[in-house]
Amino acid sequence: MPRHSKSPRRLVVDARTYLWTLRHSHSVADGSRCCHETLTLHPQPAGTGGPLRIVFTEGPDRYVPGGAPLGSGDVGYVRGASLNLHEPGAVRALLDVALARG
Repeated sequence: MPRHSKSPRRLVVDARTYLWTLRHSHSVADGSRCCHETLTLHPQPAGTGGPLRIVFTEGPDRYVPGGAPLGSGDVGYVRGASLNLHEPGAVRALLDVALARG
């Protein structure tokens, strides 16, 4: 049975389990629509630490998906590196950086 796209996914890092979700949202600033991707990781079991939220917002040199031709979960620099936030390896890399920074 396929996984529902809104269901949290499980990620295990160094014997610690996290549940993670990815959400797309919009805001309006100065009359123009802006897209956001929010990656949220919840340590398990619940109550063993607060959630980590990483928000990706489109800007002059950054993009987030807002429809074709970009794929869902793609974020990055217009002329540079990108990530697909649906990929567990990308989420793991972001979590590793966050953990290293405390």
